[in-house]
Amino acid sequence: MTPPHDAPSAGELVAAVREYLERDVLPGLSGRARFHGLVAANVLGIVERELELGAAQRDAHRRRLAALGYPDDRALAAAIRGGDLDDRYAELKAALQDAVRDKLAVANPGYLDRP
Repeated sequence: MTPPHDAPSAGELVAAVREYLERDVLPGLSGRARFHGLVAANVLGIVERELELGAAQRDAHRRRLAALGYPDDRALAAAIRGGDLDDRYAELKAALQDAVRDKLAVANPGYLDRP
C-alpha cells in the first residue's frame, strides 16, 4: 500500500471484488449477465496484475528501450519501419519478446504457458 493510505491496498480491494463476483455473483447468473460478469471479473484480474507487476515492468521496458537507443515506443516503431534496426535483429527480437511476455503476464498469463 502507498502512504498515506492504510490497509487494504488497492490491489487487495480489487481482489476482494473479483473474488466476490467469482464466488457469489457469477454462479447465479446466466446468459448475457453471466458473460458480462465474467468480463468484469477478468478485467479486475488484469487490474490486480498490473498493480502488482506494473512498476517493475515499466522499469524493465525503459531499460529495453534505452539499450536499443530509443526514448519511447513511438521512436522505436519509427526506427523499425525505417529499417534502422535491421542489423540488430537478434537484439530487437529479444527485446520485443520480453515486452510481449510482460504484456501477457498482465493481460492473460495463461498464454505464457502455451508452447
